[in-house]
Amino acid sequence: MYGPQFAADPEATYTYLRSLGPSAPVDVAPSVQVELVTSYDAALYILQNPASFVRDSRRWNALNEGRVPADSPAVPMMGYRPNALFSDGAAHARLRQAVVDSLATIDELQLRRKVQQSADYLISQFSSEPFGQAELMASYAMPLPLLVFSDLFGCPPELGDRVIAGISGIFQGAAGADEVLGTALSELIALKHRQPGDDLTTKLMQHPARLTDEEVLHQLVTLLSGGTAPLAAAVATSAALYLGEDAQAALPVEDAIAQTLWNFAPIANYAGHYPVHDVQLGARVLKAGDPVLISFAAANTDPKLAQHREQLSAKAHLAFGAGPHACPAKDPAFMIAVSAVESLLTGLPDLEMRVPFKDLQWGEGPWSRSLASLPVRFTPRAATPAPSESARPAAGQQTATAAPHAVHAQQHAPQPAAQPRGMFSRFRAWLGGE
Repeated sequence: MYGPQFAADPEATYTYLRSLGPSAPVDVAPSVQVELVTSYDAALYILQNPASFVRDSRRWNALNEGRVPADSPAVPMMGYRPNALFSDGAAHARLRQAVVDSLATIDELQLRRKVQQSADYLISQFSSEPFGQAELMASYAMPLPLLVFSDLFGCPPELGDRVIAGISGIFQGAAGADEVLGTALSELIALKHRQPGDDLTTKLMQHPARLTDEEVLHQLVTLLSGGTAPLAAAVATSAALYLGEDAQAALPVEDAIAQTLWNFAPIANYAGHYPVHDVQLGARVLKAGDPVLISFAAANTDPKLAQHREQLSAKAHLAFGAGPHACPAKDPAFMIAVSAVESLLTGLPDLEMRVPFKDLQWGEGPWSRSLASLPVRFTPRAATPAPSESARPAAGQQTATAAPHAVHAQQHAPQPAAQPRGMFSRFRAWLGGE
């Protein structure tokens, strides 16, 4: 389940696997075999049965026995980390509650505003191109969640640059990206000890669960990895569905996103579970300690489900998981995706795809279902000036602009050689009117 053949037509693979039963053995990387669950009912059974299926990957037999290559791309995805995703029981409940409660403090209007500001900035960077063409995965869908999360975390500009560089490097497989991200988040946590703020990092640190700094760091990494790349995939695919030649003219953005979550689940195959005892599933026996992955993509498109899908809630898809480990950020994630697509369509009202939806190329790999590119065209518009006062952060919000007396002092102080600014620094400077 890796390489261009799988990426081009994963449904053909899922169809074959379904013929073998509710689950079947697959390779997700060279020399890494897992049991993949393709049945909707079986997926729900496992997701909602923590007594028999746990998430702690330190039980992984093949890894413990040295049968998984140390440099396998599956290890960073499936290997244990001290976060809610890989925890069970009381440990999981404690970490998850801290995340849930911290996310609950996010104001919906402020979140929409953050998305709008990020969208306006990104559109301003490519919309004045003379030929009126852009590739939206790289120019819009991928960077937008990174800007929003850096803002939600309360990152100052330079730290936000490094957080974005680190998490982007991890997704790209860049050497040393883990260290870049870990160092940046450690510095962010140290900063929030000295200067608490109204942000997710501070909320996690001050939660009654009394998370250690290491635990805070790993929850932030989980939010970044689980929130940014899948959101980018959802935004791009939803925009493509909305703009596609087969799309209904009056298709609401919410419906395009719902179709994406049902038919193109951004997290396609993941959620490693480890049976605590042998479990019979169909004709197969799931051995204790052998990894069982959930194919959210295959489960959502299960033909047996299609027979009564119209009777199900629009939110009955498994794109956000289910059971005790269901995504705690599903509501803000959906809101971000809706706002991002709406902002794009509002900012570029004559936006069109340059390639039919059926001919779009998809990224490789078993874990996600994400467009490799989304080429579009539009009428070029004049370069966007600095944002109006109404678009700038409200008083009290963190900005990249220094206080007047600090600016005056900086003008008379020796200035070091200017360093290239990262994406978050450029965004914050743009918000400040530069």
